Formats: sequence, structure tokens, C-alpha cells
Amino acid sequence: MSSVCGRVLAEAIYATQPIPPADRALLDGFAVAASATIGAGSYNPLLLPLRVISAGDAMPPGTDAVIPLDLGQTQPPGVVECVEAVAPYENVEMQGCVAAPGALLASAGTLLSPAHIAMLINSGLASVMVVRRPLVRIVSAPGSSTPDSNGPMCRALVERDGGVVDDIVAAERTRQGIRRALETEGTDIVLVIGGTGPGAGDHAAAALAEAGDLAIHGIALRPGETAGLGHTRREVSVILLPGSPAPCFCAYEMLAGRAIRRLGGHDPATPYRPRVMRTARKIVSAIGMTEICPVRCTASDVVEPLPSFSEIGLMAAVAADGFVIVPEEREGYPQGAPVNVYLYEGSCIGG
Repeated sequence: MSSVCGRVLAEAIYATQPIPPADRALLDGFAVAASATIGAGSYNPLLLPLRVISAGDAMPPGTDAVIPLDLGQTQPPGVVECVEAVAPYENVEMQGCVAAPGALLASAGTLLSPAHIAMLINSGLASVMVVRRPLVRIVSAPGSSTPDSNGPMCRALVERDGGVVDDIVAAERTRQGIRRALETEGTDIVLVIGGTGPGAGDHAAAALAEAGDLAIHGIALRPGETAGLGHTRREVSVILLPGSPAPCFCAYEMLAGRAIRRLGGHDPATPYRPRVMRTARKIVSAIGMTEICPVRCTASDVVEPLPSFSEIGLMAAVAADGFVIVPEEREGYPQGAPVNVYLYEGSCIGG
């Protein structure tokens, strides 16, 4: 059961029995009938049958409370001295108090946590149905003088989003080379990195058109304008990502990451924590383009814009605490404007 931690439930789970299945002790001590402790005190200790019990043990018949170890003193032969009365079901977890039979334990689409695992095991389940992790193939077609940093970056992003990378394929940067790399089956999504631009050496879009269908090539996203979408003849989804690291990163986050999370049963929205903050300075953006603008926190609720991805590449993500998405109909945000900031994990003063 522990292997499904972090997976997404494919179907709702209901309790088939009460949880816990019987009254059980909440702590180590002595099981007693609460009615037998009435009148007990330091000047009137009562001698009761000795029933030692450990936390989690089922309550013995005829008992309904637990005296903590420090409030009872064992006396031979087989009795315990009680110096304080206890109420019925004191220090006892009652049968069905967690869930009654038929109660909903977890709905379909739930991301299973360690606490879910313990609860499902306590309900008597040995296995559950989870959503299959999408299989992703990465096809890398870098320039001749460009080290392949995008492949490892995208692998880490795919794994973060719940996907499984079955292979990273180095493709020849030609139409034929990329097309051959697309002739695959057994995967759900193919990410093609590089060769998406309008240059003479960019063949990814043409290769996808020959291998299946090029639905979209070129989007109003900065950075990431040369990204594309389509599918092969075998109906395998294909996402074309630019070869430059910063546009590749941003196009993945806006397109590929959403698709992989959705296929795996996760929320397709961006995985970064949103928070409304105010701008310390004006954020400038060109109208007609959705732009991802890196920002840095300067106070608990204030951010300032950093140099753009086009100016400093991936350093804009490394140095930033998060980013603001400026929609295409806006020319940015004025100083002091409230903006929705998507914060990287652990970022921001007072966050």
C-alpha cells in the first residue's frame, strides 16, 4: 500500500467496516470498568482486577476506560490500586469514531498522503485503484554547439508533475531525424525540444506535420513563442518546446506540464503557490503577448520585477522568488498594483 503514496485515486473509497473495528486503548495503562472506579481517591484507593493494556489494543470484555500507568499501582496477586476515578470511555478510542461503515474515506482524484495510507489500511484494504502515471518520451534535437541541459531539466519537471520519462532520445536535427524519433508507440506524450523556430535549421514543425498533425505552431507567449502542439498518426500527443533553455522552461510550464498533470489525474493548474501581492515598481509588458515576468520579494506582500527571461535567460528563474503572468490584453501593471504572484516553493519573506 505504501507504494501508492503520492498517487491519485482512480475511484472513491468507502469504509467497509467501522474504523476502528473495536473500542481500543489510546494509551498504555490498565483497562477497567469506569463504574468500578467511582469513589477512588488517594485516601480511598480501590483494588481492581489487573488488566494491563497497550495503546492500540482492543478493550477487554467488561471494560470501558483506561487508567494511565502513573495513576495505578500494581499489587499482588493480580490487582491494581486505583487512586482516581475515570469516566466511561476515558482514554478509549471508540469503535467507528473515525468512520462508520459506508462512510466516504477518499474521493476519486485524491492525492494520497501518508495519512491516507494509514487510514486505508485501517479500513481493511490491501490495495486501491490509482490513475496510471503518464509515460513521456523526450526527444532532444539541440544545436551542434549547445549542451543538452533541456533534457535533464524537462525530466525533472515531468517527474515533479507525476509523469514517468520512459526515454530521452537524441535526434538528428533534420526533418527525417525528428520524424523518425516521433514514430513511437507505448507513450502518452512526446516532448520535442529544439528545432521549433523559423530558421533554416529548424525542422520540428515540419517533421510533426509529416508524422501526424501539426495543430498549432507559434503561440502568443513570451518566452516560448515558437512552441507547438499536435499528435502522431498513432494519436500520441506531441508538444514542441523551444531549444533555448528559458523559452523551453516557460513553454513546458504553460503547456506540457498542464497536459501531463491532467493525464495523471492531478490539477492541471500551475503547481506554484499563488498569492496576491503589490508591485514595488511598474511591470512592463508588450500588449498582444502573454508574458511571464520574474519577480523578487522585497517585503511580505511586495514584489519587484527582475530583468526578463529574454535578458538573463534561466537566471530569471533562479534569482526569482516567483513570477507574474501578464495577460495579452495588458501592457503590464503600474507601481503599487495588486498582482497574482506564483511563488516558487519556500520563497518570499513571511510567505
